[in-house]
Amino acid sequence: MLIGSMKAGLHPEYNATTIICACGAAYQTRSTRDNIKIGICSSCHPFFTGEQKFIDTAGRIEKFTRRYGNVRATRATKPSLTKKA
Repeated sequence: MLIGSMKAGLHPEYNATTIICACGAAYQTRSTRDNIKIGICSSCHPFFTGEQKFIDTAGRIEKFTRRYGNVRATRATKPSLTKKA
């Protein structure tokens, strides 16, 4: 068997297709599916557009801060290797 050869009839067709976002952006790519529709893309996603906001619903951050405020993990001290007499 030659390196790089594929069995006939085993692999799906890989054709040019269009991905269309709900915002109207269209992208040309290749896929095994035709005319893919998506709900969000890099043109309209808040992370990429810079409109991402952190929302504190029902004061959860303040509640967490009040409960666990300045609590820090303490390091366990190593036991002494010498025996006390």
